Amino acid sequence: MSSLIEPDVPELSARYSNVEAHKLTGATYTPSDLAAFVAENILEAAELPETGIIRVLDPAVGDGALLHALLKCLPDDALERVEVWGYDTDADAIQIATTRLAKAFTGLPLHIEQNDFLEHVLALKGSDLFSDSEQEPFHLVIANPPYVRTQILGAGQAKILAQSFGLTGRVDLYYPFLLGISKVLAIGGVTGIITSNRFMTTKSGEAVRQALLSRFQILHAWDLGDTKLFDAAVLPSVLLAKGIRNPQYSHTRNIAFSTIYETKDPAQSQCAEVLAALNSDDDTVVEVADGRRFRVRHGSLNNGDDPKGVWCVGTAATAIWLTTVESNTWQTFRHIGKIRVGVKSTADKVFIRSDWNDIPEGRPELLRPLLTRHCARRFRATLPNNPKHRKEILYPHTVVDGRRYAIDLSLYPKAALYLERHRDILEARTYVLDAGRNWFELWVPQDPSAWSAPKLVFPDISDKPVFWIDTDGGVVNGECYWLCCENEESTDLLWLALA
Repeated sequence: MSSLIEPDVPELSARYSNVEAHKLTGATYTPSDLAAFVAENILEAAELPETGIIRVLDPAVGDGALLHALLKCLPDDALERVEVWGYDTDADAIQIATTRLAKAFTGLPLHIEQNDFLEHVLALKGSDLFSDSEQEPFHLVIANPPYVRTQILGAGQAKILAQSFGLTGRVDLYYPFLLGISKVLAIGGVTGIITSNRFMTTKSGEAVRQALLSRFQILHAWDLGDTKLFDAAVLPSVLLAKGIRNPQYSHTRNIAFSTIYETKDPAQSQCAEVLAALNSDDDTVVEVADGRRFRVRHGSLNNGDDPKGVWCVGTAATAIWLTTVESNTWQTFRHIGKIRVGVKSTADKVFIRSDWNDIPEGRPELLRPLLTRHCARRFRATLPNNPKHRKEILYPHTVVDGRRYAIDLSLYPKAALYLERHRDILEARTYVLDAGRNWFELWVPQDPSAWSAPKLVFPDISDKPVFWIDTDGGVVNGECYWLCCENEESTDLLWLALA
């Protein structure tokens, strides 16, 4: 086992075993129709060996739903040659999956183990899997990796995983799972992976996007957007990919890319359920049985010829449109400054309130107006009609000589009393402490000195363009993005961007 991860593996396993438990109770459980969708696409792309054992893996097996769907799709002659492997850190999940699969596929060799897949991958000797006689590659891998954000995983664990898998920036747990699968997938083997679509567009996903394109031959990517296939607030995606021999170069050609997002446009066709709508032609609006309407797009993966670039669907029509936009563009928003996400406290019930005047300690110091999606309006923010939506944030950060610091609580007695009353809640955010920060700090405070400057603000999700200029020193909440001028003498560019 790698000495790099050995001391911390039990804690890591404990952290994400709870996530696997949520899968079993429905929070991130894989719906049967989505499991079937992934399984069918895997087998359509796979070229199974004509003789010998066919090795199948689910690295985060949960209750075995994905393996069940995949095995159910296999032809009888192939099923007779299958060996099934599954890993999970949750003992209850292992028992449920084993019972389920043994009942459905009598006599099938099952190796469903209480094991940490990432620990297993890091224990492989070197990067060349085939030099390790103790481990054979897998022909088929189906997976729905645990979705655990950096702040839950903890800074220490995230750093270990980042170093081990060559990632930079913030590391969500499913990132190394994606790359770990590439280490156990046979050359020409096929994997189908359900995961959040965040990696396709976020800054933290840059290293993952680059690695996926070099470690796999991606066949098809589906951005399932706001289809609400899960009860959890995760926007899902599916990746279909083959194992490759040479992981050094980006494989970006001939990657099919499909998206499906809800729309209010009139329907052009109907179907029973969301995934069936993906069979529609490009740029078709489909109405499903519950009345929702979705626009389906099919094309090729477009990342601007940049291995780290954002993933989007590219079609002939969009290429023409983008060419027109580019030919009429003077500068992009990047010319003005860096677009940033708003603050993230990870304890909003403590830091963000609308009733500060009513708390026992009295109205505390350090309060600042908070800009939320409820303030969103074109050109200028509006005061929400609902008093509960008029929020202020207790902001315990300042800047001294150009560096951000946590404030000295002793100088703000009312704020100190209030925060002390909620100390247990705040100290439970162990990832804040692990990062070397004070227990009362925000997780993502951004630059305290920037709030007073004019800034362009917009919500992260909106069904229409909503941008406004804030000149009142508001703090931007994490559900919105904001942009300040790097050159203070060019603030007129913010107004140009707004227009």
